Amino acid sequence: MENCDQNIEVLLAFGGNLPSSVGAPGATIGAALEALASRGIKPLVLSSLYSSPAVTLDDGAYAPEYTNAAGLFSTSHTPEKLLKVTQEIEGAFGRTAGARWSARTLDIDLLAYGGAVLPRRDVWVSLEASDDPAAILAEPVVPHPRLHKRGFVLKPLYDVAPLWRHPVLGHTVSAMLQGAENSGLCAGIEKLARPLVYQAK
Repeated sequence: MENCDQNIEVLLAFGGNLPSSVGAPGATIGAALEALASRGIKPLVLSSLYSSPAVTLDDGAYAPEYTNAAGLFSTSHTPEKLLKVTQEIEGAFGRTAGARWSARTLDIDLLAYGGAVLPRRDVWVSLEASDDPAAILAEPVVPHPRLHKRGFVLKPLYDVAPLWRHPVLGHTVSAMLQGAENSGLCAGIEKLARPLVYQAK
């Protein structure tokens, strides 16, 4: 089953630090929004663009800064179909399999699917507690197990849904962002002067 009987509000995060066929990461994210809309994933509210330092396996290695954004969307797709579509769009803009935390043209993360906790609450808790940041199953995992630990996700997400409440942890985005800021997880993250450009059709 690829579609639900009704539309669901979902939260998505975007990032990239390499140019794609359409230009710089900000342009790629804008084009990805159009691609999502054409596939039945309609943007409702969008964040500003942010820049954030790249995280690498080698702390001394240079990597271009990331451009990040987030959005609230409406779709009738099931979580499985939504994940498939986002991965196809990543590939269409040049995303290839690479080393963990490697540079990339486009990353689309499913942060939340309504108030669902998938695949099960106990599995989600084990993933969240894992020491392996890449411990994500092939099936949809929501809420994203790392969203509350990522300043580069929480900053743009605050623009979109500051009062959204985490269905497992019980904290709002506003509270999680405050905690991230207090823990130094937002260091170096800056709002960009150029806006996220998206033309609804």
